[in-house]
Amino acid sequence: MKKIFSRKTLSVAAVLTAAALAMTGCGGGDTGGESTSAAPAFEVAKDVALTGSPTFDKIKSSGVVRIGVKEDQPGLGYLDAATGERSGFDIEIATWMAASLGVAKDKIEFKAIPSANRETALANGDVDLYVGTYSITDKRKAIVDFAGPYFITGQGLLVAKDNTDIKSEKDLAGKNVCSAVGSTPIQNIRENFPEAKPQEFDLYSKCVESLKNGDSDAVTTDQAILLGFASQDPDNLKVVGEPFTVEKYGIGLAKGDTALRTFLNKTLTDGGATWTKIYESTLGLSGTKVDQPAVDQY
Repeated sequence: MKKIFSRKTLSVAAVLTAAALAMTGCGGGDTGGESTSAAPAFEVAKDVALTGSPTFDKIKSSGVVRIGVKEDQPGLGYLDAATGERSGFDIEIATWMAASLGVAKDKIEFKAIPSANRETALANGDVDLYVGTYSITDKRKAIVDFAGPYFITGQGLLVAKDNTDIKSEKDLAGKNVCSAVGSTPIQNIRENFPEAKPQEFDLYSKCVESLKNGDSDAVTTDQAILLGFASQDPDNLKVVGEPFTVEKYGIGLAKGDTALRTFLNKTLTDGGATWTKIYESTLGLSGTKVDQPAVDQY
């Protein structure tokens, strides 16, 4: 992965920082920083015309869509253990895609899939779609297909609030840097920061616990995710520096299902107003605006 610095990246970072502050102000401690702002309602499509998609044929036959998600990422993909409710930008995108395929929210089977198992879950048909901070890369595109991107962010760093040694990615030499197994960020650390000491867990939340326990010096993943964790515990955690990559989130699906990928891309392209409502009810709680990214019609 190349390190990329751009005005667009920094602009997204600024927006997400504001969003995190908004989540801190609006969300209660029991909701993991989630807002109570109502998400948009999605009209469930009827008589969907989609031919040539084995995945859609399976969904239509069963009446259920299985969607892989994250559930430990406030603001993106979060499961409230007390209420059983899922919330966040990715959850709403997933619900929207299901509705466009004619599947109501109560017929969505959400499945928590760790980063390292995403390609396998899609290839084996364990899930029909994956919507969970899933960065589009050429390596992954050799195994699965992607619709989107539906959001753009960048890799960042989370450290302890009292940490003064790490101010940016330039300060990682000799430091224990934690991320999820199989994730793009940990690959970037290995490839571009050889003096850092990589650590891996199956969940980002475990990396955060390792940071709090003093076993890790920094957690790295997409800044959108890190801001969510920082908003949960602002007295002990902080995000430092600026994003040092560009990550494009895509909707993962089975390799070769071009008909479904084309359909989902059209849903994204034609649904700009819906995308904006989703953003404003989740990451955009500060009122700051960002543009929906154009899909990649590869």
